[in-house]
Amino acid sequence: MDKKTWDEFVFKFAPMALFQSWDWGELENKLGHKVWRLTWPKGIAQVVKVPARRGTFLHIRHGPVGDINFEDVIRLAKEEHAWFIRISPQLEKFAKKGFVPAPIHAMDAELCWVLDLHSSEEELFAGMRKTTRYEIKHSSATVAKSKDIEKFMYLYDETSKRHQFIEHTGIREEFETLDCDLFLASHNKELLAAAIIVYFGDEAIYHHGASVPNKVGASYRIQWEAIREAKKRGKKLYNFWGIAPEGSLNHPWRGLTIFKTGFGGWEVKFMHAMDYPVSPLYIIPKTIEEVRKKLKGY
Repeated sequence: MDKKTWDEFVFKFAPMALFQSWDWGELENKLGHKVWRLTWPKGIAQVVKVPARRGTFLHIRHGPVGDINFEDVIRLAKEEHAWFIRISPQLEKFAKKGFVPAPIHAMDAELCWVLDLHSSEEELFAGMRKTTRYEIKHSSATVAKSKDIEKFMYLYDETSKRHQFIEHTGIREEFETLDCDLFLASHNKELLAAAIIVYFGDEAIYHHGASVPNKVGASYRIQWEAIREAKKRGKKLYNFWGIAPEGSLNHPWRGLTIFKTGFGGWEVKFMHAMDYPVSPLYIIPKTIEEVRKKLKGY
C-alpha cells in the first residue's frame, strides 16, 4: 500500500489517528525504530518495535484501524522477542480475549480538548473564557512563524527543568518530517513562548509547547495565532492534545488543562491503552509502570 492509499484509509476510519499516519512511520524510521505497515482486507496497523529498558514491546499507537487479524501481530511479536503488545485504537471501548488495561497514565491524547474551527474568528473569541479573552486582547507579545527549531529546543529545555518532566525525544526529527509550523512569541526581543503545531488531515494539533513565566500573555497569544493559521489552512478542528481527567486536582497536567479549556471547545475521550502479554516477563514492565504512575501523581 502506498502513502496516499494508506493515509486515505486512516482519514476515513480514524481521522484523529496521527500516530497511524504514513509520515509518523517515516519519523519512527528516522529515530532508528523498526516499523511494519501491516494490511488486511478491512484494516491496517502501523507497528513500531520499542526496545525499552523495562522490556521490548510492539506498539500500535492510535491503532489498529479497522478490522485486523491480531494473530498476525502476535506472531510478529514472538518473532521479535517482544514481551507484550500495546495498542490504543481510537474507540470508546475494545474487548478482546487476552488484553488487559495498560498500567500507564492517559497518554497519546486519549483524553484531549478540541475546538471546532467552522465558526468565525469573532465567534471563537466570544466562546472563550473571560480571562482567556482578556489575556489575548491585552497581550503585548509578538508572534511569528519560524524554521529555527533550536530556539524551541532551548525554551523546551528550560520548561522541562522548571516543571521537572522528562523531555520528548525526536522533536527535531518530527519538525523535519511532519507537516508542521513553529510559532515563537517574544517581547522586547526576548523569547517567551513557543509551540509546534502539527497538521494532519482536517486537524491542527498543538503537539509541543514551551514557555517561561511572563506577564505579557505570550502563551495565550501564540495559541490564538495558531488557531487563526489553522483556519486559514482550512482545518476543521484544533486539537489542544492531552488534558487531565476531570476531578484530578493533583494531576501534573491540571494547570495546562485549565489553560487549554479556556479557549472553548469540548472534551474527546478514547479508550485507554490495552496490553497483550506475550511473555511472562510482562510482569516487570507492568510493575514498573504502575509505580511510576503513582509516584508522578497521574
